[in-house]
Amino acid sequence: MDKALLIIMAKWHGFGRCKTRLSKDIGKINSAKIQNVMTKHTISVAKSLQKTNVIDISIAISGLGKKNCYRWSKELGIKKFNLQGKGCLGEKMKRQIIFNKKFCTKHKIKNIIFIGTDLPDLCHQDLLNTLRDLQQNDLILGPSNDGGYWLIGLSKNIISQHLNLPFINIKWSTENVLQNTIDNFSSTKLKYKFLEKKIDIDKIIDIENRK
Repeated sequence: MDKALLIIMAKWHGFGRCKTRLSKDIGKINSAKIQNVMTKHTISVAKSLQKTNVIDISIAISGLGKKNCYRWSKELGIKKFNLQGKGCLGEKMKRQIIFNKKFCTKHKIKNIIFIGTDLPDLCHQDLLNTLRDLQQNDLILGPSNDGGYWLIGLSKNIISQHLNLPFINIKWSTENVLQNTIDNFSSTKLKYKFLEKKIDIDKIIDIENRK
């Protein structure tokens, strides 16, 4: 399998600064704790695969300054990090690709995978399936219950020639994100594949639906 860079989009679990919709139901302290636990779980799953040398990890952080980002990434055991910066999610992800371009070239990394930190049931097999499917497809999407996606995997073909396609004309934070993304590829010959549908934890009902 071609090696991939896994970029984890993470938000600092500060009191009142994360999971705002969830905090309305369970309180700011509890929502921050849940965010912290899910982030550490995501990192743990990623690091288990990094040991096999099929991925490298970069964490893209929001909610902290650069000095504190360095401290947090060090605490998490991740050497490579960048700030997410301003803009919508699409702008932030595209920025991460640009930030990591030299790193990928230097280490002969062809594919890039993005995940968030809202999946308590994320496992290493989810990432292995993505790596495998990227050998035969240009785009891998993990649909989420809210109409978005919990993972997006991009092949070298998209990164080098069609970088705008996954990120333009998207109504972010709506139930149309996944469909908008698919629509962007409808007029191309690029191949895409779906992973298993999962539930992002954003509201109390998302926790209840997992029971």
